[in-house]
Amino acid sequence: MASMDLDTIIRDLNKRFAAPLPEFYKRRIIFWYDEDQEFEDKLDDIQIDHAKLLVLTGTNNFAAKKLLSVDDTTSNYLVYSPISYESQEDDWLLNIELYSEEFRADLVSIWMNEIDLPATPDFRRLVKVYKKFFGAQTRRAAFAKLNKGISTPSQMHLTVMAAICGTENAQPGSIVKAVISGGTDMESNEVFQSLVNYGAEAPFWALVKQATGYFEGESSTIQKLITHILLTATTRTLRMEYLAGLDSFISTPHQAWCYDFVSEWIAGENRQKLVEILRNVEEELILRKRFQQVPLDDLVGTEVFPCVNECILTQIMTEISNHIINVDVITNTVEKRRTLAWYDEVECYYEGVLQVAKMQAFFLEHSTGFHTVEARNVWKEYTEDYYHMDTYYRQYHLAFGKSLIVGNDHLEDLFKQVTDKVEGLYTHWFLGELGNNWSDACADELAKYGRILEVPQQVDFYNQKVKSEDNRVFVIISDAFRYEVAASLAEQLRRETQSKVTLGSCAGIFPTVTKFGMAALLPHKQLSVGERSNGDLQILADGMSTDAGNRDKVLKATNINSVALKYKDIAPMKRAERSALVKGMDVVYIYHDKVDEASHTSDSMVFPACDDAIEEIKNMVRIIRNEFSGTRVFITADHGFLYTYSPLSEDDKVDKTTPSEQDVEIDRRYLITRKGATPDYLLPVKFMDDGYDAFAPRESVRIKKKGGGLNFVHGGISLQEMVVPVIEYHYLRNDSKAYQRNKAKYDTKPVEVGLLSAGRKISNMIFSLNFYQKDAVGDNRSAANYLLYFVDSDGKQISDIAKIIADKTSDSGQERTFRCSFNLKSLKYDNRASYYLVIADETGLQMPQKEEFQIDIAFAVDEFDFFS
Repeated sequence: MASMDLDTIIRDLNKRFAAPLPEFYKRRIIFWYDEDQEFEDKLDDIQIDHAKLLVLTGTNNFAAKKLLSVDDTTSNYLVYSPISYESQEDDWLLNIELYSEEFRADLVSIWMNEIDLPATPDFRRLVKVYKKFFGAQTRRAAFAKLNKGISTPSQMHLTVMAAICGTENAQPGSIVKAVISGGTDMESNEVFQSLVNYGAEAPFWALVKQATGYFEGESSTIQKLITHILLTATTRTLRMEYLAGLDSFISTPHQAWCYDFVSEWIAGENRQKLVEILRNVEEELILRKRFQQVPLDDLVGTEVFPCVNECILTQIMTEISNHIINVDVITNTVEKRRTLAWYDEVECYYEGVLQVAKMQAFFLEHSTGFHTVEARNVWKEYTEDYYHMDTYYRQYHLAFGKSLIVGNDHLEDLFKQVTDKVEGLYTHWFLGELGNNWSDACADELAKYGRILEVPQQVDFYNQKVKSEDNRVFVIISDAFRYEVAASLAEQLRRETQSKVTLGSCAGIFPTVTKFGMAALLPHKQLSVGERSNGDLQILADGMSTDAGNRDKVLKATNINSVALKYKDIAPMKRAERSALVKGMDVVYIYHDKVDEASHTSDSMVFPACDDAIEEIKNMVRIIRNEFSGTRVFITADHGFLYTYSPLSEDDKVDKTTPSEQDVEIDRRYLITRKGATPDYLLPVKFMDDGYDAFAPRESVRIKKKGGGLNFVHGGISLQEMVVPVIEYHYLRNDSKAYQRNKAKYDTKPVEVGLLSAGRKISNMIFSLNFYQKDAVGDNRSAANYLLYFVDSDGKQISDIAKIIADKTSDSGQERTFRCSFNLKSLKYDNRASYYLVIADETGLQMPQKEEFQIDIAFAVDEFDFFS
């Protein structure tokens, strides 16, 4: 063992004896400990100024004690002690040592002092075992940083391994994770090679054996260790029979530790590395093929491997392709999976099949078809119920669109087959059947009056809504913002702002295109048409042009304190600039164009644009509220639209590729002709100017003409095009009477989650509890995510984390329950101590709830003790 040379030692001792004495001390005694007896034969060469040398032999204890305590109480002494005692009680001179100083001349002692290790024989032995490791100051510093009061050899082994691996703590899990992350090729795994290099390989495998149960002696490999941990963790949520043949990789007694290890990694840093590892094991053991055979029920709760999601989705999508759509199974599966690992990577696929389930539920509710006779009743049914189908279809295609960017070799084609089924359900059944019923119901009224009787009309909007308001009114008109999209917006506004929001509708003017719809929303006594030189029709309000540039003028003609603005212009402005524009105005029209604009780029951008439109309109409402201090806002549109993803078949089109002399204006969804034309297959609609005749195709049929844009159309009489939303938004200031009278109704709060299970005693490492969502998500109750886990009385986490997505809208309490399973960490539990279940809001905005529990588990382990 390397040690100091003799001259250095003598110089050092002389310096120490010459130093001033501490207060109240008459002399100095220094014990020189040399358990390894390195200097025993050199004692004759040692001469110390001002001090006598006393050598302990192990047999002269009494004489030494008498000498120092009685015979000579004034001289300085250097007491050389080559003896180590098993227990302090054997040490005769202990009382003298306690008021003396100590000196060590060997590196082990110097190091032990430096890294703050107690000078016991056990620790000295271990420092020698690891002498190569302790040879560098940087490694000693790393060890010292991790030393949180080491008291057993096992803790020492762990701390050395942690320092070698560069982990932040000396926990077994961190060490194993660091080694695994280094890669499966043991030769090139730098972390593992460092363990070998510094003599910690055997302790590492001893640790692995104790924590995970994996041990193959000399032939242990990191690859097999990984496989062992992952499969053992999987048995926590999957029945053993489905892993038959892989038993050699599974150790049931170590299930809790392995599961905990994996779930902490999933929840923590460096997830990408874990995905790589998991994917390799999936390949190696052909797990995807194995899990494909597992019934959905048994697979749905299984975490760990990402391919489980692919297997579940494959089963569901294959069934959908085979016309089996089990609404409850799909809904429950998606609900369960979205709180588990690796959901984000395949979220768009789950979201897609969930929308299919909703469409199927709608289909089953209306499987007898649509047979309402009166147009106004069909209108009512659409605005209260049927429009949901349009939303499900839009949400499906948003998910499908995302899948085309994400890509997944195993799911891509299947999802495209599901899309075919969705097209059948939406385009052929829903648009076809409802369109047929609607065309029949409204044909006579449209032919005779050009409008639907007994429903509000778009042409009356200004007079009925804007004019009757006694304070300033803001009107946001969003081009092609159809009714079902507005319903989503209204719901979000209710939840996110303190307001009274009503969603109504009016019938768009025919044809349902921008120039007509925008004109109808402006103040006028009468609308008329004029022909431009190029043959196009121009719409006039009381003789004035209603083109975009002239709308401000038309508004001012009715009320001079009016202004027409564009969202595009005011969004980038500074506050003061835009506030100046509305100062002193009674009526502010704000024109917004997101959906229609997107359609000019590509039909497929229309649905994503609907979401953008919702966000932008919410932003506009915020500006009106906070900067213009407006409280009344109407949100409406010029018209709706029809959108189908799949190209229409030829029989869904009416041929007009060769225009006749009498055609004035022709588009995919309407035709305006000179008087007296009788086009085939089209329904007549009485036009606002008797000099012309107007026609529309039935259902969602398109008129054939040259040029693109078949999937996104408007201009016709379908409910999707004609039903124009009218949202009335009334912001409630804190001091408003309506708010004061009914705070509870308007204050939006996240829904809360409570514990349903009665027992408060845990007797298993793995257990489940039931929870319930206290209210349904609705107007002023917003969805919330909760994280659930157990802590001890110091607040230290002692279990994995379960997640509840509380977004249930059902009024039935029974349908708002959740079951969560928990996995306690392998620690020692005290049945007299208190432990707590924490229910924490993921955003951290609410105070976490706590429920007290007792834990009574006899054999939970905590301490790792390798060499016992």
